[in-house]
Amino acid sequence: QVQLVESGGGLVQPGGSLRLSCAASGSIFKINTMDWYRQAPGKQRELVAVPGRFTISRDNAKNTTYLQMSSLKPEDTGVYYCHATIVARSGLLFSYWGQGTQVTVSS
Repeated sequence: QVQLVESGGGLVQPGGSLRLSCAASGSIFKINTMDWYRQAPGKQRELVAVPGRFTISRDNAKNTTYLQMSSLKPEDTGVYYCHATIVARSGLLFSYWGQGTQVTVSS
């Protein structure tokens, strides 16, 4: 079994910054992809892609991905989920989700 554990969410003022982390652990042979989704109140979950303000990076040695968010706006508020596709030792590919971390942008 694989677990994705997110951290770093919280309350931030507009214009502020946050860095989210997502660490994968468990029976991992190879991590194929790691990405971030967000779900705003009343909306569907969507892939995070905000060029210029959000940057995604990955530390393969730590099986961890990061989402650096800057110049945050109230519309960035939502639950942020880490998603990973992981190759198990069996060779099969599985999809995993983290539990989500709340980001609230408000003054």
